[in-house]
Amino acid sequence: MCGRFTQSKSAETIAQAFQVNNVPLLKPRYNIAPTQLVQTVLQNTEQSQREFKMLHWGLIPRWAKDPKMGAKLINARAETVAEKPAFRAAFKQRRCLVVADGFYEWKQQDGKKQPFYCRVNDGQPFAFAGLWEHWEGEDGEEIDSCTILTTEPNEVMYPIHNRMPVILDPKDYDLWLDSQVQKPELLQPLLRPYSAEEMATYPVSTKVNKPMNDTAELINSL
Repeated sequence: MCGRFTQSKSAETIAQAFQVNNVPLLKPRYNIAPTQLVQTVLQNTEQSQREFKMLHWGLIPRWAKDPKMGAKLINARAETVAEKPAFRAAFKQRRCLVVADGFYEWKQQDGKKQPFYCRVNDGQPFAFAGLWEHWEGEDGEEIDSCTILTTEPNEVMYPIHNRMPVILDPKDYDLWLDSQVQKPELLQPLLRPYSAEEMATYPVSTKVNKPMNDTAELINSL
């Protein structure tokens, strides 16, 4: 699964990497946790351009009676996302890019869980494959939320965990964001493990276990 990640790049860097305007100035984040706001990029179909938007992490299906359901839907398995009731509508028409520059995963060793930081080698921001949804409550409350897709691990991630988030190739961004593309057979090939040769992982402090800790030292190697 993907339960914590980082996004520490500047607004200018994000705007350039994702070809999107109006990226606000936000403080670097080193321990983004479920139910918090995350940076995403959507396709604005009316203006035919990409749009930057903050979404709650944890997808709330439109039919959900209680928005707390989103806390259980922070991830969606790529292998079954097209069929699951909570995700299939969003998979067809509401796909997004979740902006990140690294993520954490925990490995069971010596009777405890050791956190590892995982990143791409070039140090640039990248996109998790995401889905988003708009939810409206009976009292008029509205929440836009998202989930992150996961897949099988590559050779780097396999010793640490049996899942990893789907990191999209930049050349696939347009296809993933295109709501006119709805056939699973056109989208599933994008949901593959990221190249192991282009990733690095290393152990980090267990301070990351507490969401309240959110400083640059969290990504320092032990």
